Amino acid sequence: MGMTMTQKILAKHAGLESVTAGQLIEGNVDLTLANDITGPVAIREMEKAGFDKVFDNTKIALVMDHFAPNKDIKSAEQCLECREFSKKYNIVNFFDVGAMGIEHALLPEKGLTAPGELIIGADSHTCTYGAVGAFSTGVGSTDMAAGMAKGVAWFKVPAAIRVELTGSLRRPVSGKDVILHLIGTIGVDGALYKSLEFAGEGVGSLSMDDRFTIANMAIEAGAKNGIFPVDGRTRA
Repeated sequence: MGMTMTQKILAKHAGLESVTAGQLIEGNVDLTLANDITGPVAIREMEKAGFDKVFDNTKIALVMDHFAPNKDIKSAEQCLECREFSKKYNIVNFFDVGAMGIEHALLPEKGLTAPGELIIGADSHTCTYGAVGAFSTGVGSTDMAAGMAKGVAWFKVPAAIRVELTGSLRRPVSGKDVILHLIGTIGVDGALYKSLEFAGEGVGSLSMDDRFTIANMAIEAGAKNGIFPVDGRTRA
């Protein structure tokens, strides 16, 4: 039996010819992401473990997303930790006030997510980047610390649910309606630790905004990730 889109990406990043559902692997990551809430926790864990350097200062993204400009002293201190860490390790993709935004919209707009990549983020909606054909998933801050320091993460290879899309959307129906209908059909734990893999001729009619929205909400069905095939619209 062939591998799913997700399994092919995981196999490549683990240096294996093939992987199967349930297999435990260690894979090299292409990008790690944290924000002003999860970043400080990961930074402290990394330093507590004794690491004194990052694996690649171009492959770590820190986005001051939730409380910047700061609403209070606590949120200011959170951002300060991220700012000092970024200065210490010369983090290239540090997005502060004036350059920040909603992290899951910002990274694709900056060209930091691409097909076939393996991306982890200390945020459950990191699964957003499956819209461009990447394997991306949320992890805890401890795993994020290891990712920033060593550039690797461990995974249990997920089984998959294939979602066959047919026809096309008619206004004002959008990708949000598609994923809400799917979650209503399979339930909020209907894809628990599985990969939601979208396929079929209906994919071609979806805008990238629709795909980002659908992939973003894969976690709302309990999925490990959501992923779309790469087509001309993705490349464009």
